[in-house]
Amino acid sequence: MFLIYSYAEDALILSIFVLLFYGGCTVAVAKNATFPALLVFGDSIVDTGTNNYIPTIIKCDFEPYGRDFQGGKPTGRFSNGKVPSDIAGEIYGIKELLPPYLDPYLQLEDLLTGVSFASGGARYDPLTAKVVSVLSLTDQLQLFMEYKEKIKLALGEEQIAAFISKAVFFICVGSADIVNTYYATMLRSFEYDIDSYTNLTVSYGAQFFQELYRLGARRVLVLGVPMLGCIPIQRTLGGGARRVCADKQNHAALLFNSKLSSQIASIKNNLPEFKIVYFDTYYPFLYILQNAEKLGFEVANRGCCGAGNIEVSILCTRLHDLETCKDASKFVFWDSYHPTEKTYRILTNMVLNEHPQELL
Repeated sequence: MFLIYSYAEDALILSIFVLLFYGGCTVAVAKNATFPALLVFGDSIVDTGTNNYIPTIIKCDFEPYGRDFQGGKPTGRFSNGKVPSDIAGEIYGIKELLPPYLDPYLQLEDLLTGVSFASGGARYDPLTAKVVSVLSLTDQLQLFMEYKEKIKLALGEEQIAAFISKAVFFICVGSADIVNTYYATMLRSFEYDIDSYTNLTVSYGAQFFQELYRLGARRVLVLGVPMLGCIPIQRTLGGGARRVCADKQNHAALLFNSKLSSQIASIKNNLPEFKIVYFDTYYPFLYILQNAEKLGFEVANRGCCGAGNIEVSILCTRLHDLETCKDASKFVFWDSYHPTEKTYRILTNMVLNEHPQELL
C-alpha cells in the first residue's frame, strides 16, 4: 500500500522564489561540488524518520531511542544516535544530518543537499513491505520521482539531470529479507530454499538499480548485508542456550552478498557510465565483533536496551529503563537488531573508505 504525502506546497514555492530572486538567480547546494546531494534508500539501518509519517507499527519515535542524539530526543532513527545516512553525509562533506523526505518542515536547501527515502522494515522482496505497512523500494522510488519534480522548480529542466547524475545514491537493504521474511516469518521458506530465495531478492535488487539508472542516477553505492547470525535477536532465536552466532543466517548473508556483488558487476559491464559500487559490510562487521574490546566495547552479544536479547522497536521502550545500559558506547548493539551510533560510525567509515575513488 502506497500513501501519497505532500509538503506545504505554498511554503516550498515561496522559499524557491526568495532564493532565486534575492540570490541573483543562483541555487544553494552543498559545498562539496563533486557530490551535491546524498539520496538514501533502504530499511531501518538508514531510516532517519520516514516511518514517523506512515501508519505502521515499525517505529522508534519514543524513548529511549535517540537518547544520545542531538537534544536527546527520539527522531525515528533506529539507534541511540546517528545512523549511517547521517554519517555518510558527514564523510562526503554534504551535511551533518540527513532528514527524511516525508518531514513536512523541510526547506528547499534541505531538499537540495539530500534526504532519506528509507523506511524501517523495507526489503528487496516487495511481499513483506505490504504485510508490515512500510514503504517498499517501489514506494521509495515514487517519492524520489516526486522529489525530482520539486527540485526541478529550483534547478530548471536543463540542470536537473546534471544534478541527479552527480548526487550520491546510498542503498542499504536486504537484512530483513533474510532474517525476517525467510527465517522468522517463513513467508517465503515454503516455496523457496535459501539459494533460490537469494536469487529472487537479488533479481528484485537488479530491477531497482536499473530503475534508478533510468531515473538519472549515475553514482550509486550498495551495501551488502552484515553477519546477520550474530545480531542479538538471531543469537537468541537460533544460537542455542549459549546464544552463539546462528550459522544459517550467516551462511545466507554470505550467499546473498556474493550474488548481489556479481549482479552489480554485471550491471556495470552493461552500463559502463553507471558508477554503481558494491560495498561489503560482512567482513568489516566481523572485524568489529572480533576486536570489540580493542575498539572500546564491553558487550558485543546483546543490545543496550533492556535485556538486549529480543527488544527492538515497540519492545524497546522507557519501561526498560532500569535494565537499559547507562553508556551505549560500551555496546556494539543498541537494541537486539540495530547497532549503536559508535558501531555505525566505525563501520560506515571502514566501508566508505574501501573504494574512495570509484564514485568520482
